[in-house]
Amino acid sequence: MGLGQGAFLGLVQGLTEFLPISSSAHLAIAGTLVGTDDPGAAFTAISQLGTEAAVVLYFRRDIARIVSRWALSLAGRVPRSDPDARMGWLVILGSIPIGVLGLVFKDQIETVLRGFVVIGTTLWLFALLLGAADRFGRKERTLDRLTWGHGLLFGLAQALALIPGVSRSGGTITMGLLLGYTREAAARYSFLLAVPAVVASGFFQLYDELSAGASVSWGPTVLATVVAFAVGYAVIAWLMRFITTHSYTVFVVYRIVLAVLVYALVAAGVLPAWNDTAVG
Repeated sequence: MGLGQGAFLGLVQGLTEFLPISSSAHLAIAGTLVGTDDPGAAFTAISQLGTEAAVVLYFRRDIARIVSRWALSLAGRVPRSDPDARMGWLVILGSIPIGVLGLVFKDQIETVLRGFVVIGTTLWLFALLLGAADRFGRKERTLDRLTWGHGLLFGLAQALALIPGVSRSGGTITMGLLLGYTREAAARYSFLLAVPAVVASGFFQLYDELSAGASVSWGPTVLATVVAFAVGYAVIAWLMRFITTHSYTVFVVYRIVLAVLVYALVAAGVLPAWNDTAVG
């Protein structure tokens, strides 16, 4: 992978990580089309550190307040019922499913589940789920009404993003809408919930690659991470404004069109139906 390819994939990562259209699907498709094949789970995880840095910067005040109040609650200096302290516990609770399932199904995630037939199917299937949730969800609950049960359900929805094509933000936003949360509340909690999971995944993959002695294209990967950070920050700012006055319909349509394109490229032999590692 060259620097130009790394910059391009970083652009793709930054543009797609926070939109409910699946960054993993776009990276797999783009990587294959530009001649790098699927950049793989390690590249995806490391470059996602850039986009999560954008989340931390954009929501820095919220995150600082939540972390400080949560820490103070441990010391007994604020009640554990404090809204920000409680949000800290809810983020921890919601992060458990993806951590457990990611470790249990690590081999399948990096091989079988990275096939383009899987990606095409999850793109249109979860587009329909997002469309239905956005159309029929009550959209009246705010984050101060987030319950422990709902926090766990958000976490389970985030864990579905281990399957390429689902979308981390798409899965959690869909769950939030189904549970009756507003578009803004669902998106905000989705971004906050992703921080510990993505950061932990990125550093775990980094350690895994180094300990296994694998060859990593560090120059392109670092460049991709920087590009993903800059573009990701702009996308967050745009999306949080967009959803205050618009539905998710445009993303639903886009996912379905992309799914059709993936199937067509697979049928034409441009994209492999399955990765070699998935069927070898």
